[in-house]
Amino acid sequence: MIGYLRGRVVRRGEGMIVIETGGVGYEVALPAVVEAGLAAAGDGTVELFISYHATPNQPRPLLVGFLREVEQEFFERFITVDGVGPTRAVRAMVRQVHEIADAIERRDVAFLRRLPGIGGRTAEKVIAQLHGKMGKYALLREAAPPEGPPAPDFRQEVIEILVRQLGHRAAEARTMVDEALRRAPSIDSAEALFQEVYRLERGSEP
Repeated sequence: MIGYLRGRVVRRGEGMIVIETGGVGYEVALPAVVEAGLAAAGDGTVELFISYHATPNQPRPLLVGFLREVEQEFFERFITVDGVGPTRAVRAMVRQVHEIADAIERRDVAFLRRLPGIGGRTAEKVIAQLHGKMGKYALLREAAPPEGPPAPDFRQEVIEILVRQLGHRAAEARTMVDEALRRAPSIDSAEALFQEVYRLERGSEP
């Protein structure tokens, strides 16, 4: 399985690139939002997190590339929805991850059904299966994530992800987390804390 590629872009096509690394050219499919992010990079060295798919019914492996690991993580959750396979998910991601995640949390069927390949019934399935799990991704910012040490506990883990992966300032992240825990002191997991932070950001009631 391939989870990460770093190499030189040797060919670009519609919705794909070929990356040469170690003397091998890997064809990588790109969702529209990722392709747009790479457009300004030229044909130099790129780094992509890879979602790898190969099944008996699909003998040719499909490699899907993302600029950030959190985007790959969102994609892996997105394709768990019945009827949303990797190919359809690649087509659907024409909007930023945080916009799609926010629409899921708001139960915005109209927004989701406008994504290519996602009709009304599929949009309802997406909401039914993923609502309540997308707060982390809805908080994603477009700034490149700085690197930092791993977190020792779920509170610090959430702060670190807000800063390192989702683009928030450190002081802002601590304030968001502290306010969420003050409002809901019974929170006992990172996912629940992300959801409470998301609710506070939107000004909604728990």
